[in-house]
Amino acid sequence: MLDLTDFPEVARVIVTLNIPESDLDVPTGLEGRLLTIRNITPLGFGANHNQAFLNCETPFYCVINPDIRLPKNPFPVLVAELGRKHVAAIGPAVLSPSGQLEDSVRKFPTPLSLGMKILCRGDGRYQFAIGDETFAADWIGGMFMLFQAEDYKRVKGFDEGFFLYYEDVDICARLWKAGCRVLACPKAQVVHDARRASHRNLRYMRWHVSSVVRYLSKHWLRFPNTEGR
Repeated sequence: MLDLTDFPEVARVIVTLNIPESDLDVPTGLEGRLLTIRNITPLGFGANHNQAFLNCETPFYCVINPDIRLPKNPFPVLVAELGRKHVAAIGPAVLSPSGQLEDSVRKFPTPLSLGMKILCRGDGRYQFAIGDETFAADWIGGMFMLFQAEDYKRVKGFDEGFFLYYEDVDICARLWKAGCRVLACPKAQVVHDARRASHRNLRYMRWHVSSVVRYLSKHWLRFPNTEGR
């Protein structure tokens, strides 16, 4: 939250407290721009962001995980690229704390690609370098997604039937199907301290598996054609 204080593009910061927590310390510079939502019962990723979107009064809506850090302001270049024709969403390059590119920009998953991932034969990520030109991508990771607010509203936001995983893949698929484009912008970077909870916790693993099943049953053999767009 502190990273957002000096960015003039940020008109409002909406923080959702999914479980009971003490009052937040409001950083200097965010006074009057911070809205806190306290959930009575915990909600999933999609439900939380759809709830926050009800308070969006700007042309753009940005989904940011709390473990994202912004060493530099990514918004000027992202907003400029979002102005391209038929672009509904864009994501920056996502780096680990050690500076390595994460797998945040990928091809749509299929049973074959998921099997290859289990066998450590690839994870479907696009190959690019920091500073490369913006390109069309099947889907971008939900840790940081910048949307055209009208397009987010047009597809009715995230599918709340997912609880914690694959909401980002699903909304990108639906945007492509709606005639919109999803872009990745390597000229903008953010840092993500990923926890990978599903690799260690059985409850998170169950959520992950159920999300894969829901996604494939919803989109399998009906993937949008993103080539050349």
